[in-house]
Amino acid sequence: MQSLYTTLKVNNEIELCEVADMECKMLIEREFLWNHISYYIRWPKPSLFGHKRNTCIICVHGDASEFAEEIVRAICDESGYKVRFLFKKSQNTYL
Repeated sequence: MQSLYTTLKVNNEIELCEVADMECKMLIEREFLWNHISYYIRWPKPSLFGHKRNTCIICVHGDASEFAEEIVRAICDESGYKVRFLFKKSQNTYL
């Protein structure tokens, strides 16, 4: 017997921001862990003419996006890092 939930696909993650500075990425990760915000980091595939070699995209659950945005903005304002906010639905396929 198969459960109703086995065929259900859920994707509630959003791409919060794009970060180029690895020190900024580490600060964001540390604050997310400290505040119990679930996240993952997506590394875009490099393109032939890509200008963004070391950029990563930080994705969070949609329900935590406002709190995560506050944390990222606080880190950037305090330290002067440049971060590009995306706020778009993640394009991951899990199954």
